Amino acid sequence: MSTWDRFVETFFNGKVMLKYLPDILSGMVVTIELAVLIVLSGLAAGLALALLRSLAIRPVNWLIIFIVDLFRSLPPLVIIVLMYFGLPYAEISPSGFVSTWLSLALVLMAFSEEIFWAGITSVHKGQWEAARSTGLSFGQTLLAVVLPQALRLTIPPLTNRTIAITKGTALGAVVAVGEILYQAQTAYSFSYNPSPLVLGAAAYLILFIPVVYFGRWVETRFAWKR
Repeated sequence: MSTWDRFVETFFNGKVMLKYLPDILSGMVVTIELAVLIVLSGLAAGLALALLRSLAIRPVNWLIIFIVDLFRSLPPLVIIVLMYFGLPYAEISPSGFVSTWLSLALVLMAFSEEIFWAGITSVHKGQWEAARSTGLSFGQTLLAVVLPQALRLTIPPLTNRTIAITKGTALGAVVAVGEILYQAQTAYSFSYNPSPLVLGAAAYLILFIPVVYFGRWVETRFAWKR
């Protein structure tokens, strides 16, 4: 057997790939479910904190800043491990799926809050004053005038950060979440062949390359005209 044949047999073994393809497809479904939950809950929580911070209640703002800085500083894997293995000591036992979801959602919340807050504060003071002069309340001005402009400004950095954090679903393999990497590693351990890992890498590409291109389209579509 030639070197090339051994390489193909090792990394692109068709029989092994076909055998474990259903497992990888199952992992793709779990990865999609996990990613959707992370994005929706993380962005919603980040926006809610940014809006709450705009009320300028000093003790509340200090608490928000502390929480945001905490989850921006901790590695996502550490948060997952602490939540999965630590919370049972407090008689709370989240599953691996829930631990991964909440951990990555908290990280996305922290980063998105800062991005949303930067967008809100970047809106010129004159926009606030002009809106208030028409009789709009603070809340109406924030939601109807400032927030639409802020959201448009935040799309490029927010899209990139969301994609980067969402790819962290692979960390769920550490706590036995049946996503792509976990399925690929399990198949590798049973088959003694790395072909399932290659198949898993292909699955990640299939899932996330369209997401990357979609993010690029969103950035272009909603960018300010120059």
